[in-house]
Amino acid sequence: MSQPTSTKTQPALADLPRVLGASQATAIVVGTIIGSGIFLVPREMMQDVGSSALVYLAWIVGGLLSLFGAMTYAELGAMLPYAGGEYVYLRGAYGDTPAFLYMWTWFAVAKPASIAAVTIGLARTLEFFPAFHRLGDLAVGGPLPLLWSQVFAILVTWLMTGLNCLGIKKAGDFQLVFTVLKGILILIVAGLCFASLSGSWANFSTGVPHAVGGLGGFMAALIATLWAYDGWNDLTMVAGEVKRPERSLPIALIGGLFIVGVLFMATNAAIQYILPAVRIAASERPAVAALTVVAGPAGAGFVAAAMALSIFVTLNGTIMSGARIPFAAARDRLFFRQFAHISARFQAPSTSLAVQGLISTLLLLFLSQFQQHFELAVFAEWLFYMLTATTVFVYRRRRPDLARPYKVWGYPVLPALFVVCAAAVLVSSYLGNLKGSLLGTALILLGLPVLWFVRRRYGASIPLDESHSQ
Repeated sequence: MSQPTSTKTQPALADLPRVLGASQATAIVVGTIIGSGIFLVPREMMQDVGSSALVYLAWIVGGLLSLFGAMTYAELGAMLPYAGGEYVYLRGAYGDTPAFLYMWTWFAVAKPASIAAVTIGLARTLEFFPAFHRLGDLAVGGPLPLLWSQVFAILVTWLMTGLNCLGIKKAGDFQLVFTVLKGILILIVAGLCFASLSGSWANFSTGVPHAVGGLGGFMAALIATLWAYDGWNDLTMVAGEVKRPERSLPIALIGGLFIVGVLFMATNAAIQYILPAVRIAASERPAVAALTVVAGPAGAGFVAAAMALSIFVTLNGTIMSGARIPFAAARDRLFFRQFAHISARFQAPSTSLAVQGLISTLLLLFLSQFQQHFELAVFAEWLFYMLTATTVFVYRRRRPDLARPYKVWGYPVLPALFVVCAAAVLVSSYLGNLKGSLLGTALILLGLPVLWFVRRRYGASIPLDESHSQ
């Protein structure tokens, strides 16, 4: 067995600079959450519940649950403001193995699959415009029958990976500027709808006769809203690069979710003002259908452009956050030490970013139905959301000595409520996609032999307090 390397010379202890301000941190929360979901899920929600009032109730409940999770994470992040987010919280509370399995799941499955799905979603959104019509055609021949959309998605993946390799300050500035622009475009969409003579407040009282309905329908709609709100936890993964994290992390997590909630509710209301419930339930892209009524093809093009920009900004946040998890594990000697490499010039985890881009590229080359493959990670996501939220109770009991610049309001009720709801979503996801969930479980457990190999190679891991003591 290899002997452990001295912690004095272990390069994995190199750290990333704190250069992100509160505004950039908030943009990471807002920009990563708001993708294409808000433009698409109103259809599924209306089909599930059948009434505008219940759609709104689902948005409110989903937003509150996400807020409870963000408030819980805000206490953890302000207390342990290090790169890796959930990996750090799980390791401190439950030890190396759960933290490693979290890292492995995000490194090998969740983040690359998310990047692949987002980039293909961007390509399909751009197909609306004549200049991009050929994205659905087969590319020049070769051993793989690639579509131009796959080639485009690979190029975009490496473009955004390259931006992040230039340092998180540049990627954070990009996120801030384009998240503000994204928010403006969404407000313009809502404003155009409410200013239109084609709208009617009577649409809010319409319904869908053959909706799923009942508790099952409402739970399905609620899960759709939780998917739309998903991504608020990504900021904690880059917490080691946030200035004044004890202040900035709670502001960004909680304030960012409030901003997202306002934008989501405004967009949903605008769509319902223009379209009756039956039209919303029948439209593949309700926002596009609404703007087509308001402004014809030009309106549809405006929404498609807003969707494309929204997806693009989400991609930047996803790539940025995903690379910090294996970086953090490598610092602690719980993953291959090469992943802890920081480029001397740009102060970015370049190896971790490059490997993440490579895995995403492999998915884009060999898999076609990315939404289906991303479902493999749904079970894992909610499993780790639930486990991470429980750590706040562990730290309160075991480590009362730790400084807590922010304490979650409503403790222990609100964190407990989030844990219970996360468990319910977990069970629903598992039963709703049993085959995919079992495969996802197998992929998580596949990390155990990898952990065994890492321990054989590097020996004992570095204690959490020691790895962040400098």
